[in-house]
Amino acid sequence: MKTGFGYPKGVCFRCTRCALCCGDTKNRTRHILLLIEDALKISKAALRPIETFATVTWGREPYVYEMRKTQGEGKCIFLQGTDCGIYAVRPLVCRFYPFELATPNNGKPCFFGTGECPGLGKGKRLERQYFKNLFKRAYAQLSK
Repeated sequence: MKTGFGYPKGVCFRCTRCALCCGDTKNRTRHILLLIEDALKISKAALRPIETFATVTWGREPYVYEMRKTQGEGKCIFLQGTDCGIYAVRPLVCRFYPFELATPNNGKPCFFGTGECPGLGKGKRLERQYFKNLFKRAYAQLSK
């Protein structure tokens, strides 16, 4: 397994349970992307066929599905108020939020934070181990 990755040093985070990450905003259309493993776990836990909560997406490998959203509001169909109805089996991209794992031109994977999350800058400081655990989870799922 690759062990080299970058991450934001000294960043603090605490989820404020605002659910901003679970749907579209005035400035952003949210794409909740799913790996095949994500879709299978959700299908099993929710007792629903994949096509009832996700659509096939192309050109976004390794992701193969995109979560359906509510009409009009553009929220994840599993959002119940500000609670996630599939929290225990939520997709990898949801587990990463408010961070994204990308590989810039230097080829070294790096976590980047989003400026939209009100929980950034609050709570405890996230150490390297936090990001290492996220990286291991991503690598494990992407290596299947």
